[in-house]
Amino acid sequence: MNSKKLPYLITVFSVMTSLILSACGASAFASGLPLPEQPTQSVPEAPVSNGRPDYMPAELVDYTAQSGDTIPALAARFNTSVEEIYAANNFIPHDAATMPPGMPMKIPIYYLPLWADPYQIIPDYAFVYGPSLVGFNTSAFVASHPGWINSVSTWAGRENRDGAHIVDYVAINYSISPRLLLALLEYQAGALSNPARPNLRYLLRFERANYEGMYLQLVGTANTLNDAYYKWRMGTLTEFELKDGSIVRPDPWQNAATVALQYYFSQILSVEEYRTAVGPEGLFATYSDLFGNPWAETADHIPGSLLQPKLRLPFPAGQAWSYTGGPHTGWGLGQPYTALDFAPPTDKSGCTVVEEKYYIIAMADGIVVRSEFGLVALDLDGDGDERTGWVLVYLHVGTEGRVPAGLSLKSGDPIGYPSCEGGRSTGTHVHVSRKYNGEWIPADGPLAFNLEGWVAHNGARAYEGTLTRGSLKVTACVCGDLYSSIRSEYYQE
Repeated sequence: MNSKKLPYLITVFSVMTSLILSACGASAFASGLPLPEQPTQSVPEAPVSNGRPDYMPAELVDYTAQSGDTIPALAARFNTSVEEIYAANNFIPHDAATMPPGMPMKIPIYYLPLWADPYQIIPDYAFVYGPSLVGFNTSAFVASHPGWINSVSTWAGRENRDGAHIVDYVAINYSISPRLLLALLEYQAGALSNPARPNLRYLLRFERANYEGMYLQLVGTANTLNDAYYKWRMGTLTEFELKDGSIVRPDPWQNAATVALQYYFSQILSVEEYRTAVGPEGLFATYSDLFGNPWAETADHIPGSLLQPKLRLPFPAGQAWSYTGGPHTGWGLGQPYTALDFAPPTDKSGCTVVEEKYYIIAMADGIVVRSEFGLVALDLDGDGDERTGWVLVYLHVGTEGRVPAGLSLKSGDPIGYPSCEGGRSTGTHVHVSRKYNGEWIPADGPLAFNLEGWVAHNGARAYEGTLTRGSLKVTACVCGDLYSSIRSEYYQE
C-alpha cells in the first residue's frame, strides 16, 4: 500500500506510464467499463516511522481514487488546487461529481507537515449503513454472544428497546453500520463477550452532559463519527489534537472511515490508548474477530460520476412555500449538512395545523421504506431497502395523513403534512435530505441538491444559504418573507 505514496520521479518511463493510465481513466469515464485491475487491498502494516521523503513544490505524487472522492476534497487534503489536479489529470471531466474508485491519478503536492500513520482501520463501505449490511441481523448476532448487551432494556426513541434494537435504531437514523457500533461497544466495553454489565453511564467514555446511558452514548459516538467522516469527505478536517495537545494531521491518502475513527478516539482516549486503538491491535482487530477482515471484501459504495435523479420540490406544483432552512444537519448535530427546510404559507407563527391543500409530496417515484413518528423514508431504486441506492428522508411529517410503509408512490403523490413532530422545530415545516447507498449526500458541493433546477448553496453557517436557478436566487429565512418564497413550477413531461 505504501509504495503508491513514493514521490513521483520525472523520467521518460513514468511519463509514458502516466499517459497510459490517463487513457485508461478516460475510457472508464467515457464508457463506464471497469477500470484496470488494481492490487487487492491488504491489511496495512503499522509503519515504523511517520517520516516521508521531502517533496519538491508542485511535485506529482501517485494517488488511487477511493470511493466518494471529489476533486475539491483532494485539493484540500493535499494542499493544492482544483485547477492543478485537473491539469495533471486531463482525462477527468470537470463535471464529474465523484471519482471512479480505483482510478490512478497524479496529485501536485506542496508541503510535508509530518502526516500521521498511513495505517487504515476499516474501509468506508464498512462505516455506513449501506449495501454490505443487507442480510445482517443485529438481534440474531447479539443473541449468539454471551455479553451484557443481551440484558439491556432502556428507553430510546419514544419506546423501550433492548440492546440490539438500540444499536439498530442509532444505525439507521445516523446511517452508520451496526457492525461498527457493535465493534466499538465490544472494544470499549466488552458488550458481546463479557456477561458482567459495566456502569452504563459513560459506557463509551463520551463524558458530556446529557449523554448518559447506552443509547445516548451511542448517539454521541455516532454524531462524532459522522461529523469527522463527512468533514474529511469535504476536505475541511485536516488536523486535530490529542489529549496531550499534540497535533495529528491525517495522511492525505487516508480514507474517511479511518480518519473518523482516529478523530473519535482522540476525543475520548489518552495518547497511549489512542495509538493502540487506531493501530492493528486496536479496533481493527476487534472488528475482524467479530465480522472478518473488512479489507478482504471490495465494496465501493459510491461510484464515479454519481448523478442525482430528477427531483421535484417537496410540495405541489403551483404552490409557493418558504425556504426556511438552507443546508444543515440531516440528523443529529454537526456535519454532514444534507438537509433543506420548506414551510407552507401561513399567517401564524410556530407549530400550527396547515390547510389541507398544503401537503408534502413524493419528490420522485419510490417505495416508502420507513414511516414512523415524524419521519418518512422514500426508496427511489425500487428494491424497498433503505441501505441501497438513492433514498429521500423527510422529517417533521405529521402523524395524521402520513403514508404507511410499503406503499409505492409516483412523483407528486402525497407523503403527509408538514408539522413540528420528530425532533427540534420552532415552526411547521418539512426537512428533506438525501442518501446514496447509506452515505449522506451534502446539500451543497459537487453533487448539490437540485430541485426542479433550483440548486442549493451553503451559507456562512447552518440553515443559511440560497437556492439558485440561472439568474434567480431565493435566500433561506425563517421569516418567510418575499425573498425566501419559492414556487413549484413542475409540469409532467
